[in-house]
Amino acid sequence: MDVPIQKKKFSTSHIAMLVGGIALIALIIFVFSQSAGGSKLNVEKERISINTIKKDVFQENIPVNGIVLPITTIYLDALEGGRVEEKFVEDGAILKKGEPILRLSNTDLELSLINQETSVYNLLTQMQISQNAARQNTINRRNQFTDVENSLIEAKRVYELNKKLYDKGAVGRQDYESSENNYIYQKERMKLAKQVLRQDSSSTKQELSQARSSYTRTQNALELMRKKVGDLVVRAPVDGQLTSLDAEIGQSKTKGERLGQVDVLSGFKVRVDIDEHYISRIYTGQKGTVVLNNKSYILVIKKVFTQVNNGRFQVDMQFEGTVPEGIRRGQNLQIRVALSAEKQALLVSKGGFFQKTGGNWIFKVSEDGNTAYKVNIRLGSQNTEYYEVIEGLNPGDKVVTSSYDSFGDTEELILK
Repeated sequence: MDVPIQKKKFSTSHIAMLVGGIALIALIIFVFSQSAGGSKLNVEKERISINTIKKDVFQENIPVNGIVLPITTIYLDALEGGRVEEKFVEDGAILKKGEPILRLSNTDLELSLINQETSVYNLLTQMQISQNAARQNTINRRNQFTDVENSLIEAKRVYELNKKLYDKGAVGRQDYESSENNYIYQKERMKLAKQVLRQDSSSTKQELSQARSSYTRTQNALELMRKKVGDLVVRAPVDGQLTSLDAEIGQSKTKGERLGQVDVLSGFKVRVDIDEHYISRIYTGQKGTVVLNNKSYILVIKKVFTQVNNGRFQVDMQFEGTVPEGIRRGQNLQIRVALSAEKQALLVSKGGFFQKTGGNWIFKVSEDGNTAYKVNIRLGSQNTEYYEVIEGLNPGDKVVTSSYDSFGDTEELILK
């Protein structure tokens, strides 16, 4: 007896057709939803940051790092080479100007000083001998001049007397002419004696001047040599604190070698590194602020170093007015350097959204607070807290400022 076989309600082909139809319907719905308003994403409000656009005082600034340094640092270099014989103070000592720090020894330099002193003493002795000889020569010249002068007076007297007597016929012609010739001779001797005396005086003055000049030069050389020997004792150039002292007893130091430094403690400066992107916008007189112990302090740029290293350049800043208490050399500071004057502007808080959007658009929260949608914006300058909004938003608008990395290409956020 044949058993009737029950016919299946759905065949494989029917099932395939059904699945294909469902997929087609789903695709149509997806395309419709995309064309109707873009993709949407459910987001919990607690996981995002929502800030309000406000109009307030704005100043463009940049955050920079600075290190506290003494207002002035003077380096100690060995003015003369030598061996370290004695250390009078240790690294970190507070010094007064002129206080000795260490002593070097240099036998060659000390021997040169002795030789120079001997040369000066020898020259001085020779000068004294020359001066005595010059004085004696002058005395002799004057004595000779006196003799010639006396002979001239006598010759003149005899000549005048003989002339009167000759006119009266009391003396002969021969005696008269003899006295006249002697008078003329003594006058010529007088002229020569005066000339010799003048030349002697001029020569003596010239020799004395040359001797004094030579002595002065030798004396200056001696003083210079004494100073060089004195430089073997290294002294503090100013009041301050000795730091980085690199010298131990027995070490040999060459001329010009760095021994340490003295930091002037009358004030501080801050050496700041700034990105080279801002080099054209940084100049002396610009101000910055730093917050220490919940108190704000103002610094002013005093010097700009235009040399760029590793994409950064440096400036020196000094505190204007009050200096923070307890500040120390080597302390790091976080400073905001102002790049513009204060002005009124529309502001949006900084956040992770900028990395995704580049400041070209942002998610704006709807008035009912249930959704957020994309709006195009344009941003201007920035500081450490805000971006300046040029267009696309109004005061009171609320926007999502946290990171958009998890949103993908979503066009609208459903806030829950």
